[in-house]
Order: sequence, then C-alpha cells, then structure tokens
Amino acid sequence: MKNNEELQTDVQNAIKWEPLLNAAEIGVTVKDGVVSLTGVVDSYAKKMEAENAAKRVVGVKALVEKIEVNFPSFWAKTNAEIASEVLAALKSNWTVPNDKISVHVEDGWVTLDGELSWNYQREAAKNSVNYLTGVKGVTNNIVIKSEINNAIEKKDVENAIGRSWAVDGRDIQVSVSGTTVSLNGTVNSWYQKDEAERIAYNTPGIWHVKN
Repeated sequence: MKNNEELQTDVQNAIKWEPLLNAAEIGVTVKDGVVSLTGVVDSYAKKMEAENAAKRVVGVKALVEKIEVNFPSFWAKTNAEIASEVLAALKSNWTVPNDKISVHVEDGWVTLDGELSWNYQREAAKNSVNYLTGVKGVTNNIVIKSEINNAIEKKDVENAIGRSWAVDGRDIQVSVSGTTVSLNGTVNSWYQKDEAERIAYNTPGIWHVKN
C-alpha cells in the first residue's frame, strides 16, 4: 500500500513520461488513493492523456479530473466547423457504421448519441473526436444494442477475462442477467478496472456492463 506522497510521485512521473504532456501543466494531489488532476492544457487530447496516464498507476482508486482546455485564439473554431469535422472523422473511420451517430456541439463540447452493435465501435467513435482541434470535451452517449441474440454465458466472460495478461481473473466475480454483465471484485489499478470492462463488453450479445 502506497502512502499519499508515494502515489503522488508515481502519478507525476507517469504524466512526465508521456511525450505529449508537459508535466508543469498538470497539478497532482492525492488523498487516500483518490488522485486529483488540475491545470490548463491547449488540447482535449492532452487532457485525455493525463487522465489515462494516472489511471494506469497502481494504487489509484479514483480520479478527480479538473483539467481545463484553453486554446490559443488562432485555434478557435465555431461549433458548426467542429461538428463538420467530427462528422468527417466518423465517416472516415471504417470501424464506425455510417449514419448511426448524431453529433451535437455546444461551446466546443461534443456530444455523441446513437445505437451501435459493439462497444469497440462506440470507443472508436469517441477516439475519432479526441484529437480534433477545437474540441474541449466529449460526452459519449452512444448505447450498445447487439444484433446477436445468443444467450450470454457467464463462463465465456470469465474465460475471456482470465486470458488477459493485464487482469487477474481470480479477483473478479462475474454475474449475468439477460443482456447485462456485472463485474465485482478488487484490482490493483484503474486501468485493470477499465480493461476488465472492455473485455466483458466484447462478449457477443451484451448491451450493458455494470462494473
């Protein structure tokens, strides 16, 4: 178990290690495993990179992210321009089905809505937006509604998690109810929590994961 100072140092070093980030831009405070990130960056991509770097550190139990995105004036774009670029980015991504997603932009913040068959498509849609200039944030409201009607087998989910080198499946309990998989247990990092959820979402027929 790391104390607050040790965990703070680990998170600071993880952020420093990311080539996209300037560690001086990001403030890190820690209390009882809860990490708070503050600061101002010039792109949403940097904000995401800082968050992901912190999540991968062993010992991080929760993340409070208060990083602001503030663009140089010459990067500013209208909501209409951002919406047009988001639509173009989604269309150019072959993993995202055409005409399945609606886009709303307000003050640089992008909201994605719609229904897709797989979680990897949902994540690909958001990732298409993350690195666009002018985007201040992304809300991903896309829901999963699988076209596969096979019954979800608890053992299949357990085996899939057990095959991952990043997650110890012995620490995770799986339950299934209809099209919903529930995961309970304890892992060593936020990254492992997210990875277990990602693997569960790959199960054919799944609509929801409660993690």
